[in-house]
Amino acid sequence: MTAPESMPTSISEAAQRHLWMHFTPLRPQAGGTPVIVRGDGCYVWDEDGNRYLDGLSGLFTVQVGHGRAELADAAREQAATLAYFPVWGFAHEPAARLAERLAAMAPGDLERVFFTPSGGDAVETAIKLSRQYWKLRGEPMRTKLISRHLSYHGTSLGALSLTGVPSIKSVFEPLVPGTVKVQTPYRYRCGDCMHLDACTLRCADDLALRIEMEGPDTVAAVFMEPVQNTGGAFVPPEGYWPRVREICDHYGVLLVSDEVISAFGRFGHMFGSARYGYQPDMITFAKGVTSGYSPLGGVMISDRIAEPFVDAPSAFLQGQTFGAHPVSCAVANANLDVFEREDLCGHVLANEDRFKSLIDGLRDIPLVGDVRGDGYFLAIELVTDQATRGTFDDETADWLLRGHLSPRLFEAGLICRADDRGEPVITLSPPLIAGEEEFAFIESTLRRVLTDASREFASRTRS
Repeated sequence: MTAPESMPTSISEAAQRHLWMHFTPLRPQAGGTPVIVRGDGCYVWDEDGNRYLDGLSGLFTVQVGHGRAELADAAREQAATLAYFPVWGFAHEPAARLAERLAAMAPGDLERVFFTPSGGDAVETAIKLSRQYWKLRGEPMRTKLISRHLSYHGTSLGALSLTGVPSIKSVFEPLVPGTVKVQTPYRYRCGDCMHLDACTLRCADDLALRIEMEGPDTVAAVFMEPVQNTGGAFVPPEGYWPRVREICDHYGVLLVSDEVISAFGRFGHMFGSARYGYQPDMITFAKGVTSGYSPLGGVMISDRIAEPFVDAPSAFLQGQTFGAHPVSCAVANANLDVFEREDLCGHVLANEDRFKSLIDGLRDIPLVGDVRGDGYFLAIELVTDQATRGTFDDETADWLLRGHLSPRLFEAGLICRADDRGEPVITLSPPLIAGEEEFAFIESTLRRVLTDASREFASRTRS
């Protein structure tokens, strides 16, 4: 039977007409919508057979690489045994075993795990946990939440209220009240210390000032990423995290480490907080726990925070239909088996210096202002002038990122992220199995495309 002429004739056309893609303008894309059909290792292929190096791990997610048969097998076997059952007063083996494994890996006394379908749900859960915790402790006025400028914590209404990126919040306002922001450890543009030998830690001390301004008895929790993603891999300076922990302890405020990106090997440790040497009261996670082979997130909670819930007159009133999904938990267990068998954290630690040094070498390109990050998570900040650290106006930034870098990097076979939620940056986070071959391709491709962009920018400036 011949399909009606009005029906799409290709996947790309079907996507353009019917698929509302995330964070993507609804207008048709020039040249059609790219369609990715297959992945293997560090690479993916489109429907025309073109190969791309996945320099973003999908979305900071595919830690063990694409095409892992053992993870697909784990999903199939679990679905054939018990495809679905909620953890509402019941348990099932994949969730119980996964919670046990995560508790053994986590720093300190983070012994309880509340599973969610996603990272945004994990942050939303941590918000609710922090507020109910203080009510159970007899301090109901502790409702305010603190996060950092430019931070991203999710798109649900509570998580979006924590998010510090104005451009993705304004259309949804008014948001949840009682969320306030503090300085980001952004040394490259810090007015206090960018030209000093060491950080002044004023960015950390800003937290204490904000708590005092809001009233310590009104603040429930602080939400921060170990390394902030938005704005480009802001690695806190030495002494930052001990100071933040000290401040939280002094005022009795909970510290939530948002590790949706940072957990599961991205920085050579199973948790980013372990890499940077601080003890959170809660950890939110998602993405890498399954390497993206099935949706799963969660919150790890310390015994101290869980204690008032043990004898509480009512339950923690939070839950999702697909939280602790048996198939996702089985995939996560198989994913952790790969981590252990192949020592992926050790692989990252053994190779991070080489990765960083290659990308650092791009500083000889006029558009490159700063290169920063740790592990397999790097960012390149772009500038109009290296000496002055000049910034782009909106029109030029749009031309540079969307008109030049994004399409040309893709055409050259590299998927990464050209991001303008702060100053323009290129973000790199390849699968944790990447090595010298992948690093060399990333460097050579970026060098070629950024060099061309520098020439075109200079020409635009002269005209």
